[in-house]
Amino acid sequence: MREPLSSVPSMKSVVARAGRLVVKVGSSLVTNDGQGLDRGALQRWAHQIAVLRSLNKEVLLVSSGAIAEGMQRLGWKKRPHAVHELQAAAAVGQMGLVEAYESCFREHALHTAQVLLTHDDLSDRKRYLNALSTLRTLVRLGVVPIINENDTVVTDEIRFGDNDTLGALVANLVEADALVLLTDQAGLYTADPRKDPQATLVAEARAGDAQLEKMAGGAGSAIGRGGMLTKVLAAKRAARSGAHTVIASGREPDVLVRLAQGEAIGTQFIADNVPLAARKKWLADHLQVRGTLILDAGAVNALQYEGKSLLPIGVHDVSGQFERGEVVTCVDLSGKEIARGLVNYPVLDARKIMRHPSQEIGTILGYVDEPELIHRDNLVLL
Repeated sequence: MREPLSSVPSMKSVVARAGRLVVKVGSSLVTNDGQGLDRGALQRWAHQIAVLRSLNKEVLLVSSGAIAEGMQRLGWKKRPHAVHELQAAAAVGQMGLVEAYESCFREHALHTAQVLLTHDDLSDRKRYLNALSTLRTLVRLGVVPIINENDTVVTDEIRFGDNDTLGALVANLVEADALVLLTDQAGLYTADPRKDPQATLVAEARAGDAQLEKMAGGAGSAIGRGGMLTKVLAAKRAARSGAHTVIASGREPDVLVRLAQGEAIGTQFIADNVPLAARKKWLADHLQVRGTLILDAGAVNALQYEGKSLLPIGVHDVSGQFERGEVVTCVDLSGKEIARGLVNYPVLDARKIMRHPSQEIGTILGYVDEPELIHRDNLVLL
């Protein structure tokens, strides 16, 4: 396991000190704003990643573009809304995307591998570990993984939602030192620069700062799904494993090489929290949870400040449909999420024992699995 980065000098790119990094390239950069695959751009990404490899940096590439390329091949001008049409576009576009990347990296004597992921691959513990083993092996073999969401089979209920989120999850999965989100914008501004001429670029910030989310409104382009807010949230997620994040313009010449040489470009988010242990990181990375436990003030205090397990007596209400061992979210009375964990009782039994002390579980249910609704070892604070 890599050592976490120590304190990073202000205003020097965190990429310079990263041994392993995940690079995410947005659809508008890969497809020339939806006009079809931009072979010149792909060649530039391949060249820059080859330079990073020569600097002994391990690189995993998360690339959008399959659906956009499929739309172009099928002659569609607007992104469809129907799931089956999106899946068809992804299936068509994936062919061209993979072939193009393979040919571009071959010019630098680098092998690539296509890795398609769904949320189910990361929400199931066994499949999560399998994905980790595969990616680690590819990197060890000197192969550049080209990672994308498996849009040909994914549904709205199990999708990551955007490749910014996927990039952060991959960074957490492989314990990357840095996540680089390349977009068609220069970085995060204090306000929308298209509407506010006083807006200024945020050069450096702490990942997870609530003020950043307020700055980052707005949606993505007509081609991609991710906007600036998804990137800010991705930086917050990546910080859970100690990964720093850079949001920079992919239009900047040799942006990856310059970042690797220490130049500060765009906005960088510093991860100053202690990296989560692998199991708790997996819990935190669940995008879909099966249910919600609403906690009273005493339970919230016990979890956040006393490091205790969640007992039934501290649960005010229960919602959702879940079985024993599934991931649920814990919120306070205002609805703010404070934790996630593996629940010890199915939803119907959880409703029966909520607001009751643990010693009454056997009397109420006729059996006792655990005295806690969620044990502290299976719970992560957010």
